[in-house]
Amino acid sequence: MLARVFSCAVIGLDGVIIEVEVDTAPGLPGMDIVGLPDAAVKEARQRVETAIKNTGLPYPRKRIVVNLAPATVRKEGSSYDLPVALGVLVMLEFLPPESLAGALVVGELSLDGSVRHVRGVLPMAATARTEGYERIFVPAMDAPEAALIPGLEVIPVTTLGALFRHLSGEELISPQPPIEVEALPVEVQTDFRDVKGQEHVKRALEVAAAGGHNVLMMGPPGAGKTLLARALPAILPRMTIDESLDVTRIYSVADQLPLDVPLLRWRPFRAPHHTISHAGLVGGGNWPHPGEISLAHRGVLFLDELPEFGRHVLEVLRQPLEDKTVTISRAQGSLTFPASFQLVAAMNPCPCGYFGDNTKPCTCSLGMVSKYQKQISGPLLDRIDIHIQVPRVAYEKLSDSRLGEDSVTVQARVEAARQIQRERFANEGIACNADMPTGMVRKVCILDDTCRNLMKNAMNQLQLSARGYHRVLKLARTIADLAGSEPITQAHLAEALQYRPRLMEE
Repeated sequence: MLARVFSCAVIGLDGVIIEVEVDTAPGLPGMDIVGLPDAAVKEARQRVETAIKNTGLPYPRKRIVVNLAPATVRKEGSSYDLPVALGVLVMLEFLPPESLAGALVVGELSLDGSVRHVRGVLPMAATARTEGYERIFVPAMDAPEAALIPGLEVIPVTTLGALFRHLSGEELISPQPPIEVEALPVEVQTDFRDVKGQEHVKRALEVAAAGGHNVLMMGPPGAGKTLLARALPAILPRMTIDESLDVTRIYSVADQLPLDVPLLRWRPFRAPHHTISHAGLVGGGNWPHPGEISLAHRGVLFLDELPEFGRHVLEVLRQPLEDKTVTISRAQGSLTFPASFQLVAAMNPCPCGYFGDNTKPCTCSLGMVSKYQKQISGPLLDRIDIHIQVPRVAYEKLSDSRLGEDSVTVQARVEAARQIQRERFANEGIACNADMPTGMVRKVCILDDTCRNLMKNAMNQLQLSARGYHRVLKLARTIADLAGSEPITQAHLAEALQYRPRLMEE
């Protein structure tokens, strides 16, 4: 008897319904799996046979053919084990076909019949609901993740035997209860009050958080650049439920979602090492998977020791910084991943790290300093709105027992500025000031005569490009929003200009 069980594949970040067809064929006992499977899918033959036997059910000594349709969609991973096993049981008439009507099945089988975790359950569950399925059978450890999708009955499966008894009507499995999203934990992050001194850098990070601007911090080793970067996510606006689902979907597909956290409620903070490859940063593989810039979606991508990264690796950031997406092309097709992140970079001013330091002398020549700083291309630097010096912290500030302003207080000001931007761009599909197109800049960043004169002088002295000019205006708009001011004043523009890099002569 031909058996049909429905499962799901994940292509990019989206699910595709897969029909698992199981039937017998003439020939020696064994199992053939067709339909563009990868090695992990082909290995299901041994896992399925052994799991069925160890569950106490007979396995047929026949030639079994498994077809995964549509055959044009690449199948990868071990999530087809459970649907193939159920297909075999339905084919042998141990289970009635109607027991799987309106259901989607995913799961990896152990040899003893237990069901293991699989990646990508959230987009699979979302696809099941979209395609009109009533229930989904998933590994028990993945059930809370699937339960985030409303209107879908989620059945947590621990073993093949337990699922067999459930479908036979002998011992029903209780559905996974709905997830209380507001009760989920929020990761404890670095608090601003833990950072001693560096008030001007904290101010720059507050401006960056308020407008979604990119930041480059330059200073000697041990000045606190990494600590400041790690404190940034705590002052960013709290993620909405839709944003949390968006981020969780990426982590689910990348198999980096903590097993005890079905929904990420905090903004991602990714800090890849400078030895990372091009594919590791933007995503890749034979069939592309999300890279670090997509894992930083809606959060912060921190690049420490920026000049140590490969030049080609850094240059691939230019397009995602502008478009907020990254497209990866292969012979089989192209996939697009979201990449709306805030770039925070840190670097030493020279190879020894102490150029410009008031305490420790620099051992580098001016030529070495210039060459080191020029390892980062001008076009990439032009896409960074805030360039800030992070000097050595004095002993008096380090030993001071008083605590500074905490992240909650700063976050409240950031939220207020973001609310102004949400109201301003309500009908434009823009999230924050940093995302404004050029036409919108002309409408909302209007300068008076005094500001225009200041901007004209700055253009000549700082040698601003057209992109740099518009980025200064966006930054000034954010500073005005933080101050609750509708017009951009000379003080707002002057603060924005001080965040531009100064050219260094050899």
